Amino acid sequence: MSFADATRTGSAETSVPAPRERSAAVQDAVAGLAEVDRATRVLYQRVAELDLAALRGPSLLPGWSRGHLVTHLARNADALVNLLTWAKTGVEHPMYPSPADRDADIAEGAARLPQLLRADLDAACERFATAARELPPTAWEAEVAHPVNGPFLAHRVPWLRLREVWFHLVDLAVGVGFEDLPEHLLEGFVDGAVGQYADRADVPDVRLEVTLPDGRQRSWELTAATGSTLVSGSAAAVLGWLTGRQGGAALNGSAPALPRWL
Repeated sequence: MSFADATRTGSAETSVPAPRERSAAVQDAVAGLAEVDRATRVLYQRVAELDLAALRGPSLLPGWSRGHLVTHLARNADALVNLLTWAKTGVEHPMYPSPADRDADIAEGAARLPQLLRADLDAACERFATAARELPPTAWEAEVAHPVNGPFLAHRVPWLRLREVWFHLVDLAVGVGFEDLPEHLLEGFVDGAVGQYADRADVPDVRLEVTLPDGRQRSWELTAATGSTLVSGSAAAVLGWLTGRQGGAALNGSAPALPRWL
């Protein structure tokens, strides 16, 4: 899939050839990759609309232009290819050589012309899709490692990419908000965001009462302390607050300030 065919419909571009009986890991990976394809189509459509002035303009992330974000999304795809290579070969391939190298690559790429930014994003997304297609089914169960969160199994890589694409689509400030994300993904995204605060001493005592898109209510606790502050709201509003993209104005209760999410 490229910018040229981003508006076309069809099967998932990163579908994984699966054995007759898929393992749970392969099923999870296949589901995640299908979601990544859908999110990438939206990303392509939105980035294709950005001219030079828009790309030089600010994103919702402090200090980053939209060009920084588009470059980051390209480099993140390449970083996740490294993890898939690790899973396939058993040889350690970290996501990034170092935080400094990551930041330098993003800064260097952000100033390019729109056509170069789009071509870079397109090529990086295709490298990720190809790596996923070529991964042997058993490799989805291999252990890899995130530089912040530590070891995890490779079948979660597509879901990392999915979060990256949707959240940064919001950060691009191109008319996509958390309320625009696919409803069936919001519960998992909230669960993952809450998980990033686990076992951190700098997290306030908060109990979350979340209204999911299907009408269900679900609760989370950022800490297990007695007498936690009760905060409630829609899944989209809670997700925006948890990830530092918006304050607590759309929530019920006195939502305290949170430490940096990632």
